[in-house]
Amino acid sequence: MTPTRPDDELRTEQDRVFYDGTCGVCHATVRFLLRRDPDGSRFRFAPLHGETFDRCVSQQARQGLPESLVIIRPNGDILSRSNGIFHLLRRLSWGWRVLGHIGAIVPRPIRDFFYDRFATIRHHLLATPDGPCPVLPAEILARFDP
Repeated sequence: MTPTRPDDELRTEQDRVFYDGTCGVCHATVRFLLRRDPDGSRFRFAPLHGETFDRCVSQQARQGLPESLVIIRPNGDILSRSNGIFHLLRRLSWGWRVLGHIGAIVPRPIRDFFYDRFATIRHHLLATPDGPCPVLPAEILARFDP
């Protein structure tokens, strides 16, 4: 029997990654994740203002969520801000995984302070996308929900 590492189970289930469809940084993050999940086994994507998000997240739960990235784990946990980013990093290859574990050591209020500062300028860093979904080949677009 092959020994399993603690993160092995984490890498075999799909997270739902909801992103701001009007943000160039969010689109770039989605493309970054797509390149590191070529078989589509780790992530499914949908815009924050789409019907999938409305169906998956109650109105009450939406109240405190940021207008950037929101991750729903297969067990129903909702992650946002720095917790979401470091969770995504831990789902990738070993170098990114190490960065995700190291970053998660920093106390959450400090991580979220920097996340929030970045979130306030993110719309100015990259051009506004033409639509809510990145321009991608049809086989990759199949990994996106409305």
